[in-house]
Amino acid sequence: MENKSKQWHALHAETAKIEWKDLERFFARGHLLRVSSDLDLVDTAVEMANDNKAVIEQWVAENRLSGVSNEEAQRWSQGESTLWSVVVLPWILVQQR
Repeated sequence: MENKSKQWHALHAETAKIEWKDLERFFARGHLLRVSSDLDLVDTAVEMANDNKAVIEQWVAENRLSGVSNEEAQRWSQGESTLWSVVVLPWILVQQR
């Protein structure tokens, strides 16, 4: 449990507000994942870092964690949102705020 807490704090320190233009190349490569607003971005990153397949598969099935859609990408490219991000290689997790 202590390790998970250290991970959480480390990942929390790495979250950042980011502009879409800085994410476009990752979107093009398919390395961008959208985290729904009802999930905590850092908690999601910790589960991804720990490869918690059961939780991740449930979130995917519920569409709470998914690839960024073309419609979202277009909307974000027009500057209609504030995105927060955190890196869990090879993924960048983003969440609209």
